[in-house]
Amino acid sequence: MRDDRGSIILEFTGFLPILLVVGLAVIQLGLVGYSFSQAGSGARAAARAESLEPGTGAGAADAAMSDWYDPAVSVTGGDLVEATVTVEIPALIPFVGLGDAARTVTMPADED
Repeated sequence: MRDDRGSIILEFTGFLPILLVVGLAVIQLGLVGYSFSQAGSGARAAARAESLEPGTGAGAADAAMSDWYDPAVSVTGGDLVEATVTVEIPALIPFVGLGDAARTVTMPADED
């Protein structure tokens, strides 16, 4: 019978990088989803605020979103108010760009 002491730690050490990569991928997917969710929340808030009081959309979008993000807000008025919010998706791995998350919401303008 041979001595098997220490074989488990060697197997775990070989499998550890795979576990870390899978864990980072899951967290990164969560960040992508969170970014799109935050862009949608900001766009809804901007469109609603702009439809009620013109000129307040950008501030409402910024207030409705997490402080992690620096949103780019574009609001157009008229009978229908359209707000587009774009945020950069944060990356866990440095120097890897994942692009932007953008959402657009259209609401009717308030008729006061």
